[in-house]
Amino acid sequence: MLGSLGHVMVGVADSVMVGQYLGAIPLAATALANSVFHIPFVFAIGVAFGLTPLVANADGEGDVQKSSSLWKNAFYVNLVFGILVTGLLLAIEPILGMMDQEPEVVTLATPFFGIISLSMIPFLLFLNLKQFAEGLSDTLTATRISLGANFLNILLNYVLINGAWGFPEMGLNGAAVATLISRFAMFFGLWIYVRYKTKFAKYWEARKTATLHWDEIKNILEIGIPSGLQYIFEIGAFAVSAILVGVIGALPMAAHQVSISLASISYMAASGLSAAASIRVANQLGKKDYPTLRLAATTLFRMVVIFMSFTGVVFLAGRFFWPTLFTDNETVIAIAAQLLIVTTLFQISDGVQVVAQGALRGLGDVGMPTVLTFISYWVVSLPLAYVLGFHTPLGVIGIWIGLATGLTANAILLYRRFMKKTDALFIQN
Repeated sequence: MLGSLGHVMVGVADSVMVGQYLGAIPLAATALANSVFHIPFVFAIGVAFGLTPLVANADGEGDVQKSSSLWKNAFYVNLVFGILVTGLLLAIEPILGMMDQEPEVVTLATPFFGIISLSMIPFLLFLNLKQFAEGLSDTLTATRISLGANFLNILLNYVLINGAWGFPEMGLNGAAVATLISRFAMFFGLWIYVRYKTKFAKYWEARKTATLHWDEIKNILEIGIPSGLQYIFEIGAFAVSAILVGVIGALPMAAHQVSISLASISYMAASGLSAAASIRVANQLGKKDYPTLRLAATTLFRMVVIFMSFTGVVFLAGRFFWPTLFTDNETVIAIAAQLLIVTTLFQISDGVQVVAQGALRGLGDVGMPTVLTFISYWVVSLPLAYVLGFHTPLGVIGIWIGLATGLTANAILLYRRFMKKTDALFIQN
């Protein structure tokens, strides 16, 4: 959970410091840039996640050579996807000016977007090492490195945004450069650990003899691509919602960025439990221990309900305080406080759906969950968000109610899917 939080807290720190140092318009610019950036970004992350259950399954079988070969082939996959997605992001940069957003927001968002796009490759190479280590149930070091990168990002934000200690004052672009440097530091830090830690020595030796293996690449992509599509359908829906909010105005857009930054904290913590579900389910599947498989997953569902209930209370109780960490604009704070009420309502649904995704990924079941995720967000959520946002007095609140409805639908569908699949395992055995 802490490792997953480390990923999102880089963006949260950027939003807080941009809002405090530069104001509401630059904060809206980060929302616009991130809404577009995160669609291909999360797809690539989903592809990287295809490695974890396969390594966990091989570890359950005690097969070092298979684990190492999967790791090496996943490295090639991540590198290629990193290059392709970076190229795609740089190519689509001009569309920021074609989304009916306020011109001053677009002017600030464009160079910020170009710089953070360059962070794709080092982040995916970091994920190759992280997902391999997590498949072997080693999560602590990647967590420490992610948290360390966050402290580095905060320090660099202060230095580069404000031009402290003799550095040039870069404003919003300084936050983007800080993110880029931090992600390179994450990759190099984890590479040093995995390369020289004794317990990984046998995997490095086995890795040397591993070759490019198309069947293994296919297995990684068969899990990774649908997982990436699930992330695209979910994050893409939130990205489209951000654009819809931006049509309403820059201040609602800034409030959206505040609220989505806060919601992403609890979501990414829950995604840590999702990763645990994927690892434990795949590991027990490899051992053919189906009762323990079911027990691990149901325990994680209960854990995420308890955790997300707590975060919901925190968001609701502090709905007028948390936005003040990002901005002193009273209009933005008032809108964000209303959005945090909706955030409270969808916390449990958000947690259950992401853990269900991880548990199903551990079973190797990714095709139908991808279809269900598409239906939840693009057939149910976005049309409802549009109707409530632009054809009722609810405005931005209506857009968020649409998002909450999609999250709830996805949680119900994926949870039922997991229970049905595991029931079938018991019947077969």
